[in-house]
Amino acid sequence: MFNKILIANRGEIALRVIRAAREMGIQSVAVHSTADSDAMHVRMADESVCIGPPSSTQSYLSIPAIIAACEITGAEAIHPGYGFLSENAQFVQVVEDHGLTFIGPTAEHIRIMGDKISAKDTMKKLGVPCVPGSEGGVATLEEARKLGAEIGYPVIIKATAGGGGKGMKVALNADEMERAFQTARAEGKSNFGNDEVYIEKYLTTPRHIEIQVFGDGKGRAVHLGERDCSLQRRHQKVFEEAPGPAISAKERARIGKTCADAMADINYIGAGTIEFLYENGEFYFIEMNTRLQVEHPVTEAIFDVDLVREQIRVASGMPLSFQQDDLHINGHAIEVRINAEKLPDFRPCPGRITQYHAPGGLGVRMDSALYDGYSIPPYYDSLIGKLIVHGRDRPEALARLGRALGELIVDGVDTTVPLFHALLQDEAVQTGNYNIHWLEHWLETHLGNA
Repeated sequence: MFNKILIANRGEIALRVIRAAREMGIQSVAVHSTADSDAMHVRMADESVCIGPPSSTQSYLSIPAIIAACEITGAEAIHPGYGFLSENAQFVQVVEDHGLTFIGPTAEHIRIMGDKISAKDTMKKLGVPCVPGSEGGVATLEEARKLGAEIGYPVIIKATAGGGGKGMKVALNADEMERAFQTARAEGKSNFGNDEVYIEKYLTTPRHIEIQVFGDGKGRAVHLGERDCSLQRRHQKVFEEAPGPAISAKERARIGKTCADAMADINYIGAGTIEFLYENGEFYFIEMNTRLQVEHPVTEAIFDVDLVREQIRVASGMPLSFQQDDLHINGHAIEVRINAEKLPDFRPCPGRITQYHAPGGLGVRMDSALYDGYSIPPYYDSLIGKLIVHGRDRPEALARLGRALGELIVDGVDTTVPLFHALLQDEAVQTGNYNIHWLEHWLETHLGNA
């Protein structure tokens, strides 16, 4: 087991890793920019190293600075959290070249799954169901039009290196193909330095279902059920729950086994999430995230496992602490992402926290790096906390969420808390009857902004 690990991240996820490490008797090293000198993860870690100015490219994305921090402190391994360098294959390679351990998948697996086309090809070969679409990249408008006619409209054009909703455009019919094709290519080029795109059938009313997998890198892997992340705004998740309200036990077992078998076949190591669109009883693979997800706590709640602890264990060479037969769902969990944003336009709202009070009580967990007097810097993501609730069933979890939201106090900045108060009053949310387009339409109706 490691004696000391470095967390190459910030905010609540850095705190999450520090807590797991402390329970395991492992020392932690926090890295931070000058803007984060007073951040909670810096205060909580055993050691801290300033790695650069506020800009992410000069701090949290600076591979030389992070490696130097390891050498200075004697850290043996690096946990990347999510975002930043967590899915950067080059970073993993550099880490390994310096005799350090990356707490996550191999560079090869990150590389394969980081490219949408190679990920889809790999999953097809492993028997994972995929959305009908192009076999590879689509280079010309003429080829795109031909594929659109073959697949049948509507179709979606996606940048192969895309993510976060960037480089994704829908063509409802042949007349819209040229605009969608050219725009997706342009966004791919400007955001990811790669204008290659591929085309898939666009499902009209799907749910976003993701399967949590975990492998030991030695041919053994398990799944930990699914999460429903269908409530999204501009392809960004805001409300996640597990298990999915629309998934049956039979469907869960079927798709879960398919995913676990696929990960075992490629000797995948660590945590991963295989994301699907689900419509009319069918699952269609869209991408795999080779890291810990923002929404991992809902899975931890219903299975009573510590996924970060398991990541560290497996990376150190230890076996999985559970087998598939040990994993049984207990109750229902929901997470809402609390952002420092001003409604109705969701404009980022950094500033000083004048008062902060986290909700508590049975089945309530608040993952946040906030504290009274903390100044939210304007340089990073607007996520300031995740409120997670767990109940015996979905109605109890929803009731608990409403109660916990009422207890939460974040003064000094605007937040998205009012959005969740309003959503909990809607029948569709109460019954779980929604799809990935539902929230956009709801926002247009209720806030006049999507």
